[in-house]
Amino acid sequence: MPQKTAYDYLMKPEHIAVIGASNDELKPGGRVLKKIKDHGYIGDLWAVNPKTPDIMGVPTFTDMANLPKSPDLVIIALPSKLVIPSLEAIADKGAGSVIVLSAGFGETGEEGKVAEQKMLEIATRGGFTLIGPNCSGFHAKRYKGKFTGPVPDLTGERIDVISGSGATVDFIMDQATMRGLSFGDVVNLGNSIMVGVEDFLALYDENYGPDSAKVLMLYMESVRKPQKLLIHARSLTKKGCYIVGVKSGATPAGEKAAASHTGAMASSDTAVQALFDKAGIIRVKSKMELIDVTCALAAGEGPIKGNRICVLTDAGGPGVMLSDELCRQGMTLPALKETTRERLSAILPREAATGNPIDCLPSRTAESIEATIRVLGEEEAGNIDAIVFIVGDSGISDVEPIYKATWRAMDNSRIPVVPVWVSLSASAEKIDRFRKTEKVFFPEEVRAAESLGKVVRRPLLSEPTTALPGYDKAAMNLLLEGKKGVLDPDTAESLLNAAGFTLPAQAEVFDKAALSEACNKIGYPLVMKVIGPLHKSDVGGVKFGIGSLSAAENAFDELMAIKDARGALLQTMVSGTEMILGASREGDYGHLIMFGLGGIYAEVFKDVCFALAPLSAEESMGLIRGIRSLPILEGTRGQKGVDLERVSDNLQRLGMLVTDFPRIREVDLNPLKGIGKDLYAVDARIILDD
Repeated sequence: MPQKTAYDYLMKPEHIAVIGASNDELKPGGRVLKKIKDHGYIGDLWAVNPKTPDIMGVPTFTDMANLPKSPDLVIIALPSKLVIPSLEAIADKGAGSVIVLSAGFGETGEEGKVAEQKMLEIATRGGFTLIGPNCSGFHAKRYKGKFTGPVPDLTGERIDVISGSGATVDFIMDQATMRGLSFGDVVNLGNSIMVGVEDFLALYDENYGPDSAKVLMLYMESVRKPQKLLIHARSLTKKGCYIVGVKSGATPAGEKAAASHTGAMASSDTAVQALFDKAGIIRVKSKMELIDVTCALAAGEGPIKGNRICVLTDAGGPGVMLSDELCRQGMTLPALKETTRERLSAILPREAATGNPIDCLPSRTAESIEATIRVLGEEEAGNIDAIVFIVGDSGISDVEPIYKATWRAMDNSRIPVVPVWVSLSASAEKIDRFRKTEKVFFPEEVRAAESLGKVVRRPLLSEPTTALPGYDKAAMNLLLEGKKGVLDPDTAESLLNAAGFTLPAQAEVFDKAALSEACNKIGYPLVMKVIGPLHKSDVGGVKFGIGSLSAAENAFDELMAIKDARGALLQTMVSGTEMILGASREGDYGHLIMFGLGGIYAEVFKDVCFALAPLSAEESMGLIRGIRSLPILEGTRGQKGVDLERVSDNLQRLGMLVTDFPRIREVDLNPLKGIGKDLYAVDARIILDD
């Protein structure tokens, strides 16, 4: 037989022991035992309690040593002071995994953290996987082991959850089941002293198969292992799993001390968003948004395939609000074919509007709705990607046949049907019967549109660029050997040239006597920049439009009067649009790449986008098209623009550079400047680890 894994022990245990089991169902040990016993578990279930000989009719033992064999899973439901002795007993007996429900550890202070460290040492020595402490338990396909919250009555097991918070899981399950969502494996990891969200995600990925849930909800309060999250989320996405995630604690912690524009503008939440985007995770802000987006994913066999929506409504106002929000989300309401409208006119009441939106009026019938959805499904291929159907209960007719017709249509339609039932009070019992068919619905039309927009715009995976012409890694390696801190202009120029960037002609001058030769080499007009201070513009360290030797000599004198000035960099003047390309290393996340409008506007307007390095061609173009200033780059009001493919190439090179040389801490190419394909890295600041 194949050896059991940590996942098998936790999710598919053949033997479960509950330490602290009780006949009192108000106690955690009694409640969790009762749920496991009453909800379909078919393995060996044992109660452990030295004071009670018979608990709920299951085999009861005074201590771990008396169990018939080493259990796959032990659930501890004891006061915190008894947990460590119990773990010692488990280590002696042997077990595959342990879930500690007990609270009163690291969340209470330093003493609790010391106890957690002791628990971790015992688990490591005992060779078992430890979940918790301060954990509400698991709701798994094999057993229902959560001591908090009800056991959902829907059994379709379409959604899995991995969470760092037990209370959040309970609230999500409570509200999501009311919307027709059913749950398979629901994992709460508590204080996560051994297994965190990223670790369990890895286990989930390694055991993901054709019969696994198609949607995974994630709730995280911290990202401890970003690279692990990235690897396994991308792997799951490639396998067909759609991940929707909340990362709370996202408010900025204040400005960082950073030398580059990129480092200064990149917050911890910027890195989280870039990580989720690269991992293919749809990021949301709240429990309700998590449920809404999951409903949008679960409305059909998968995400809707495009942004063309047909609105079907029995009331004009909600249809208008839905249409408005769909447009704000970048969706379109395509005109229907004339033959389709003629067929709809024959189905719907004479007064109905058969355009898009379709107003079927409160006099609609179950037959007319079912026929309408069938006709829309036969609309010209590619013209409609989804139907959003709004129904209210005015009390002038029975809407339950409409609900039934809709769930039949959801099964039979060629395109997804997204129902919006807006009469939650008037139709409460009828909606409850609808959701028990495990068909999802929305309670409000604008939320439906917002969720569909998030699904359509979800981050898509692409493979990073690993090779580009003119990119010479070996040469760069030699240039950086032994270097640290801020790179001098000459080394920075050579490094960027080796990476395949184009730089304007330039020369360094440290003595006024060398100005004449340098100016003749560069040619007039030229730009002169101070060497020494990091932020040249802030200290008046840039002189433009120098057209003669005498002007160059005057500029040189002024620059040398600046504090910390060591010399001057002369460059050919470049005209055109200014952009900023930057990179900043953000701890274990890796390097964030930034793109935006350049020059002083980078910090004034903060019209920038971020992504994690290395970049694919699709990601780099997404950065470019993500800024509000895109029309300026494309050329507007008679001004020439830049070649976006050429900008994308530069972004990919920057991503490769910082990935290949991770000791580069910060990079600013500000500005990258030019017209069309002629783009130059006019000013570069590159900082290595000290």
